[in-house]
Amino acid sequence: MEESINTFSGSLDERFRLEDRDWKQYSPLTLAYVGDAVYDLVVRTIYVKGANCQPQKIHQKVTALVNAKSQARMIHALLPELTPEEASIFRRGKNAKPYTKAKHASMREHLDATGFEALIGYLYLKREFVRMNLLIYRGIESLKDES
Repeated sequence: MEESINTFSGSLDERFRLEDRDWKQYSPLTLAYVGDAVYDLVVRTIYVKGANCQPQKIHQKVTALVNAKSQARMIHALLPELTPEEASIFRRGKNAKPYTKAKHASMREHLDATGFEALIGYLYLKREFVRMNLLIYRGIESLKDES
């Protein structure tokens, strides 16, 4: 399974002549920009593959997880599990100066969510898909544990 994901990523790189970079050197807001899209796609995939139902119902479930408040709660549950490198990426994302603010979240939640998204973007770009998916899984599970 991991090979098929790497094939996708490798195919993307090959087709568009993309090169690997030192992703630690990238702006944390750029990493968060990618991470936001990747996290959204992962959560949508989870729900679409979970059951064939109306898009409106899927959207309601997805938006419950893909928002600043949920992402902030998830990253706080995940902090003890992060490697020093991952924690550093999270902190850089959290401390970045965003140009926008989440509509239904405090500034603290928005900054924590930005750090979470930066971490997801970083892991995606480094092709650490197994680790990325594990953290997303554990983060979602932590939200269930709160209920």
